[in-house]
Amino acid sequence: MNCKYKIKNKFRPEVCFLLLTITAHHNYKDFKRKDMSGRRIVVFPSAADLGPALARLVTARADRACQSGSGRFSVGVSGGSLVGMLSKELTALPALDCSRWVIGFCDERVVPFSDPESTYGLYKDQLLCKINIPESGVLAIDPTLPVQECAEDYARKLRETFPGEDIPVFDLLLLGMGPDGHTCSLFPDHPLLEETQKTVAPISDSPKPPPQRVTLTLPVVNAARCVAFVSTGGSKAPVLKRVLEGGEGPALPAARVVPSKGELLWLLDEPAAASLTLPVERPAPGAQI
Repeated sequence: MNCKYKIKNKFRPEVCFLLLTITAHHNYKDFKRKDMSGRRIVVFPSAADLGPALARLVTARADRACQSGSGRFSVGVSGGSLVGMLSKELTALPALDCSRWVIGFCDERVVPFSDPESTYGLYKDQLLCKINIPESGVLAIDPTLPVQECAEDYARKLRETFPGEDIPVFDLLLLGMGPDGHTCSLFPDHPLLEETQKTVAPISDSPKPPPQRVTLTLPVVNAARCVAFVSTGGSKAPVLKRVLEGGEGPALPAARVVPSKGELLWLLDEPAAASLTLPVERPAPGAQI
């Protein structure tokens, strides 16, 4: 047996085999961190295990961004199960400092903040009131405006927050995905999927109620430094297989999220990943993503 790990040609064959096995294991770990598309698919035993890992990801990205030239951390959040997960995990951190955070919304329903459908309203009650983020650090829509003006007003707020950038570049976008493969308020076969000029677009005919919404467009999503999808539960397994492994028909909206320069993470629990056949990461408990 040939072995490149020799010390005066005295390594026994079984030692050579062990060293080669260890080397191959580490090479495989390095290889599987990203698939051929550059994305990482990270699977946790349950949503309860995913939540703390998500909080570690957010705080690590925040620390990195705040130590960079901008001196701040910009994050876009989504609704759905992410509201409860982020609120629970971030508020449990004992020394969380959000004073240099800017929180925006990947999409929003044009309803009063008191409406249960308001994503901002949910975050305000569950998270924003419990962290030390200044009021100026929260980019919310003006729900009193008609949907077209609401989108234009939110785009203006982004321009003011990201001066000098034609397309705002968030440090981190946290996205969910519906059972139909939609993300943000970008739905299958909808004309907004082809929007390339606007950073924020209005939608008046959402297939999912409420019908009037504003959403970040794909150019903004794909400009982010890091995009992380969070998807849990067995009901997501079929659509995840199609989005991540391909299938017949046009690409679903979530599959069109391909950051031009940034990272793409898919954070899943085992039930959501049950139908996948491609290689995935399964990190040890407490590991940094």
